[in-house]
Amino acid sequence: MYLRIRNLCGFLGMVLPWIALLSAGLTPHESAEWWWSISATYYQTPALVGILVPACLVLLTYISYSKLDNIITSLSGIFGLGIVLFPCKVSWIADGTPVGFFQVPIEVSNIVHGVCAMIFFMLLAYNCIFLFTKTNAANNPTKRKKLRNKIYRVCGYGMLAFELVFVVVKFVGGPGFCTMIVEIILLSLFGISWLVKGEAFPFLNDVEEDSLQN
Repeated sequence: MYLRIRNLCGFLGMVLPWIALLSAGLTPHESAEWWWSISATYYQTPALVGILVPACLVLLTYISYSKLDNIITSLSGIFGLGIVLFPCKVSWIADGTPVGFFQVPIEVSNIVHGVCAMIFFMLLAYNCIFLFTKTNAANNPTKRKKLRNKIYRVCGYGMLAFELVFVVVKFVGGPGFCTMIVEIILLSLFGISWLVKGEAFPFLNDVEEDSLQN
């Protein structure tokens, strides 16, 4: 059951940017900037809401072996929902326009949206680096567990690195479409880590390793 939940969460993260881009690309565009971020597609297609909300509900209802793990994943789900409830600012909607579930001015919604997105990925990175890599103290980690831990750390530190890249790009006024690229990478790293945790790749699983030895 838990493996299916992890795989579902990872799968949703992996497909979100591509479905959002595809579905938004089929609609009329009020600006050439429509594809500059996944968040911007909120105004053109229900893909972001339809995929991110179920993924966040999975995180909210996820039950792990430790209290800390449950807290981190639940908070991830809450801040992930904040991304949807408070849409980002886009060039084709004027300041002061009420948007989102709570109908707050778009410039205010944009601030909350950005904070939620930053904390969301920081929590996911923490999960990868410190929680997914835990090993039962009574057992020595297998070679495949060590390999999985390397993947988790690459995904976790990768998310933190690309969040920093995003901040730098915004600070120096880089091309707007860089946001989309960073978001795709962040969601891909998130998806890979959860799919590995969900044992979606048999060649990384200890069970298969044991059966081969037998």
